[in-house]
Amino acid sequence: MRIRPERVAQRIQREVADIVGNRVRDPQVSQWVSITDVEVTPDLSVARIFISILPEGEERQRTLEALERATPFVRRELASRLSLREMPEIRFLLDNSIERGARVEELLKRIESGRPLEDEEES
Repeated sequence: MRIRPERVAQRIQREVADIVGNRVRDPQVSQWVSITDVEVTPDLSVARIFISILPEGEERQRTLEALERATPFVRRELASRLSLREMPEIRFLLDNSIERGARVEELLKRIESGRPLEDEEES
C-alpha cells in the first residue's frame, strides 16, 4: 500500500498547527502564526510548511527565526505522532498570500468606490 503525499501533508498540517500552537515554548514565536499549507515531495523526504505570521517587520523575522530554531523539536514531535517509516525533513517558508489577497481586496474596494489608487511602490 502506497502512502499518498497529499494525505501525509494534510496530517502534517494539522499536527504542526497543534505543536506550534500548544507545545513550542519559545517566547519569540508569535501567537499569530498560522499554518497555511504543507507540500510533501512524492518520495516523502521533504515537507515544505507554509506559514503566515500576522505581525510585520522585526517581530515577523524573529518569529520565523524562532521557528527555524524549533525545527528539530517540531520534527521529533511529528515523528512521535505520525506512523511513517522515515520522517520528512521539514522546512518553514513564509506565505504572504493572505497579505496579497487583502491588498487586492482593498484595491478592488477603492476602484468600486471611485477613490484614486496611490502608487505606493515609489515610497
